[in-house]
Amino acid sequence: MKFKSTSPLRIYPDNWIDYCLFKKFFNHPTVPLNVDIGSGKGRFIFGRSGNFPNENFLGIERQLKRIRKTSKKCELNQRKNVKFLRIEGLYAVRYLIPKSYISNYYLFFPDPWPKERHHQNRLFSELFVDCIHKTLVVNGKFHIKTDHYNYFKDIYKTLSLNKKFREIKPISLQENEKTDFERLFLNRKIFHCSFKKLID
Repeated sequence: MKFKSTSPLRIYPDNWIDYCLFKKFFNHPTVPLNVDIGSGKGRFIFGRSGNFPNENFLGIERQLKRIRKTSKKCELNQRKNVKFLRIEGLYAVRYLIPKSYISNYYLFFPDPWPKERHHQNRLFSELFVDCIHKTLVVNGKFHIKTDHYNYFKDIYKTLSLNKKFREIKPISLQENEKTDFERLFLNRKIFHCSFKKLID
């Protein structure tokens, strides 16, 4: 029998092949739901959820150690508007998140897989964008950050050519929302953009 974490911040869908009504796991299911894809060590989602206590945040992360550490920190700080899902980001967005459900997606510093022969491993693709669009509410936003210029060019080109999105002013983060990666490499240039869903 597989052991389930006793953390109240972990979400376990009834099954892993149908849409999951994630909002029902939060104390206030009617407020906007925001998703941090690849929540990593959790500094962004912890900071953002504290700055926006009237919104809900779902962290999607595949590394169990990171989820345990971040969820414990959120529990100790009585962060009621945060939950975590352990799974690959594309699978969650493609199969588990219902249509027109998410207010904001955050994708910060995804693995760039810089070698060309490994590009097929990148999270960002036409399929991924289609799934993001499907699951965002109208006027919902998609925020991206990366320090890898070539990857950013591909991301930006894909979104800017998609007529279902419109570019908006990039998100501005407070200091306590910046990821550990961004704070560690302050000397690196960070590329970022934000897009808004226009139509269903």
